[in-house]
Amino acid sequence: MQSLAAKFELLSDIEFPEDLKKLNLNQLPQLCTEIRNFIIENVLQNGGHFAANLGVVELTVALHFVYNAPYDKIVWDVGHQAYIHKILTGRKKVFYTNRKLGGISGFPNIFESPYDSFGTGHSSTSVSAVLGMAVAAKLLNETNKKHIAIVGDGALTGGQLFEGLNNLAVSETNTLLILNDNNIGIDKNTGTVNNHLSNINPLNNIFTNLGLHYTGIVDGHDVFELISSFKMLKDIEKPGVLHIKTTKGKGHPEAEKEQTLWHSTSKYIKIENPQKQKLNNKLKYQDVFGKTLLELARSNSKICGVTPAMPTGCGMIEAMNEYPNRFFDVGIAEQHAVTFSAGLAIEGFKVFCSLYSTFAQRAYDQIIHDVCLQNLPVIFCFDRAGNAADDGATHHGMYDIAMLLPLPNITIATPSNATDLRNMLHYFSKNAKGPIAIRYPKGLIPDVDFNFNNKVGINLPSGIIKQNEGKEVAIIAVGTMLEICKNAVKILASKSINATLYSMIIVKPFDETNIIKILAQNKFVITVEDGCKTNGAGSLIKQVKSDNNFLCKIINLGFPDEVIPHGSYFEIFEKYKLNAQSIADIVFENLG
Repeated sequence: MQSLAAKFELLSDIEFPEDLKKLNLNQLPQLCTEIRNFIIENVLQNGGHFAANLGVVELTVALHFVYNAPYDKIVWDVGHQAYIHKILTGRKKVFYTNRKLGGISGFPNIFESPYDSFGTGHSSTSVSAVLGMAVAAKLLNETNKKHIAIVGDGALTGGQLFEGLNNLAVSETNTLLILNDNNIGIDKNTGTVNNHLSNINPLNNIFTNLGLHYTGIVDGHDVFELISSFKMLKDIEKPGVLHIKTTKGKGHPEAEKEQTLWHSTSKYIKIENPQKQKLNNKLKYQDVFGKTLLELARSNSKICGVTPAMPTGCGMIEAMNEYPNRFFDVGIAEQHAVTFSAGLAIEGFKVFCSLYSTFAQRAYDQIIHDVCLQNLPVIFCFDRAGNAADDGATHHGMYDIAMLLPLPNITIATPSNATDLRNMLHYFSKNAKGPIAIRYPKGLIPDVDFNFNNKVGINLPSGIIKQNEGKEVAIIAVGTMLEICKNAVKILASKSINATLYSMIIVKPFDETNIIKILAQNKFVITVEDGCKTNGAGSLIKQVKSDNNFLCKIINLGFPDEVIPHGSYFEIFEKYKLNAQSIADIVFENLG
């Protein structure tokens, strides 16, 4: 096996930006080639965000060649573009741990390195953060300090970014917005902002009209042109914009051709001759959602769908392609997505608004004010609920149940498997009278016999369903934790402990009648949910115990009140004692 020095002649000697600055200009194209090859080899071997990082190699090299991080502040927006930044700022030797349990994060993380000026797992936050830091620098008389926001992968469509621009332009701060214009987030960018960028007038555009100093368009893969631009802009101590054009996936032919497919990738078996990864034949919850939505759209012209820049990720892309007038990608704009859905719903359409759970937090006010208070039948489909694995803290969907439970009029559904999900989508498409929230994870479905030709259930089951008869302990599995709890019951049975297993598929309205029966019949009850314990579904059961003075012991299992790190799906459950063996062990301990 070749040594790092033999394979990467220049990169092997670079640990920090000061090492990069020792190179002469003519060496930088070779360095960029080495970094691109390093990314291709490492990400294909270990998985991670692929195409986005191949597109910012020259940009990152030029940035660190000219500016003086961490004194100068650099904020990546969206943060999945920051792999090269990490490689050049002390994390090259541990880059193989990227997104692994105990390893470095796949996003900028202020606790990981002083070079990560601000955490950016979500998008469109950079201008606000950079402006805050720049104003602080003014107050500290550090006016020569540059504050740089790299805005790419569709982040310019986010509403908060425009709120930030409104204040940035009049701030008289030493700030620079680098627009990494590659015409794509995960899917192709949409809307008039993207059209404007494609036909921009350098003298009269959205940025100059706001009063910002505009420079562009610069070739984002020409490291010399980038360095020249940065040197020119370095001494301009007022808000400016540098508009660069890049190609997502640059340097990897398949990634350039199929940018959505290669946005992120899993580990490849053979990296010497990378081929398109074979698709897993097993269905994911996103597949079930997407195919069921298309099924509904074909039978009902009142079915609509809305997603904020995630049509492929959430599964809505097939319905969008077949019915482009009824299914909408609104860009990275969760607040708009929710209120836009409310507007459709108030006019009589059945609207499926698909949001990743972690991004739904960004539209909490709109969910309350525009949907719940008006009792509108928007069907929220909260994708990536619970454990989001190697995407880590910024992407875990831990808080949806806790934040939705207090809201008036809303129904919270937690399907335990794909069959439940499909049945719920059909049922609520016909019967939703107010807001609905259906939460499900990213993972593969557990239903071995699932088939779209199966008959759809016409009724919605009650909130708590008994799965088997036992004694000694009752286990209540919330949503898709059912499969793990089934395995825990098997482990208990092997030790001659018979547990009664219940499945909670409707959290609100709360099935208090059945919960009272369970608490009255059992001395020990354990709840298991893929979400935060604080104010989660299990907390409702403890409240019933308190209100009725039951003497049974209740243990709520879920995620604790702390930042949950990244790791594999199963490692995260094991770490927080939410795997089958840990659940069984907790029962053993409590039964003595």
